[in-house]
Parts: sequence; structure tokens; C-alpha cells
Amino acid sequence: MSDQGAAVTARSRSAEKTRDPSLAVHGLSCRVGDRQLLARAELEVAASESVAVMGPSGSGKSTLLACALGLVKPQEGSVRVAGTDITTLGRRGLARHRRRHMGVVFQFGELLPELTLVENVALAALLAGVPHAEAYADAESLLAELGVPGDLTPTSQLSGGERQRAAVARALINKPAVLLADEPTGALDTRNRDSVAELLFSVPRRWSCALLVVTHDIEIAHRADRCLVLSDGKLVPAGEAGGEAE
Repeated sequence: MSDQGAAVTARSRSAEKTRDPSLAVHGLSCRVGDRQLLARAELEVAASESVAVMGPSGSGKSTLLACALGLVKPQEGSVRVAGTDITTLGRRGLARHRRRHMGVVFQFGELLPELTLVENVALAALLAGVPHAEAYADAESLLAELGVPGDLTPTSQLSGGERQRAAVARALINKPAVLLADEPTGALDTRNRDSVAELLFSVPRRWSCALLVVTHDIEIAHRADRCLVLSDGKLVPAGEAGGEAE
């Protein structure tokens, strides 16, 4: 092969690598007891893209997130996060990969109430091995960028919206490739719901990460680039799911 041909091939491979999804779920099957929650489910979420997943309670949405986090090991299939199949990793390797490449926002924020917002966000960086001064500087900067007051008020005294915006900051502090959100606005009133949703769905393009949101709220789901429904263990576009989206 000529030098020119080799250069073209190298660029082509580089472009293919760039297009690889940040989160890729292939042939994912998971059974809990006698219930088949996932049946060879397929999902890809690219960097800078947001995908919402809906479905009735008990349809397997939480199981899908748990598999994406490596908390549940499927009977079949693969879950690739930032290019690595996490189903093949041991406990320590999985924890390390999760800290480096994944962020999570839970329904109730799950912040430590006795700490300030800055302390909560910085703690996630400290656990990932970031030096103390750098962790706190990054936390303050990120909170300011997200419009969250990083004062010394204990987290327990702040509004639900402020806590949830801080939870987004905590999830982003280690610059993840994949951001997962489990009913992130489910515990908020309408005003705070809309504010947090606007912030959350701005994240993929601002931070070049993939966002996967599980929600029952159809208005929130429709903010995503794509909306899927988990039906009979498979992920299908919302328009093809009939009455399954709830």
C-alpha cells in the first residue's frame, strides 16, 4: 500500500473510531426470577446525544440502567461504555471504569445532607483520586457554570431543584463519557422540573457526553433527541410502541 493509501486508511479508521457510540448495548437479555425483563435489547447512544426510555412500571427500565452501570450482570449480551465491555470486568476494574467514564443522577439526588453543595460535588472527584485543591476548585467552577449557588448552606436546607442541579454537577465532575439519569425530575414541582430538565438536556452537547434518561414523564422524554419505549424486553421507537409509553 502506498503512503497516501495508508494515510487515507488511517484517517478512515480514526473517523470510524470517532463515530463509535459512548454507550452500546447489544443483545442484552436479563431475567429476574421467572420474569424476562430484557430480551436481546439493543441501544446505542452517541457522544452529544440524548435518549429517553419510557415504559410501564416493572417493564425493566431500572434493570436496563443497572446493567448499564454494571450493577446487574445480564445473562446474555454486552454493555460497552467508552469502548469497553463492562460485563467482562472484575469488581475493581468495573469500579475504576465507572468512576472514570460514568456519571449518575438519581431521582432524589442522593446528596449527603450534612455537606454543602461544593463538598458534595468535590467528594465525587476526591473519590476518583483528584487532589483536594483541584477537586474543590473544579466543583466551584462547575456549580457556577450550571448556575447553582456554591455557598456554605447545608444541602438539607436547599430546594429540591437546587439539590438536583447539584446532583447533575456531581455526575459531571469527572467528565464522564456517559451520563445516566433515573427519573431525575420525578420528585420536583413543575417549575423546578422544567429548570432541571433544561439543564440536563443541555449537558450532552455542552460536555460531549451521551445521556440516557429513564422517565415516566412524557414531556421530559420528548426533550431528548430520541425517545424509546421498553416493550416486551426490547427498546422500540416511541411512535411504534402503541400504548406502552407511560
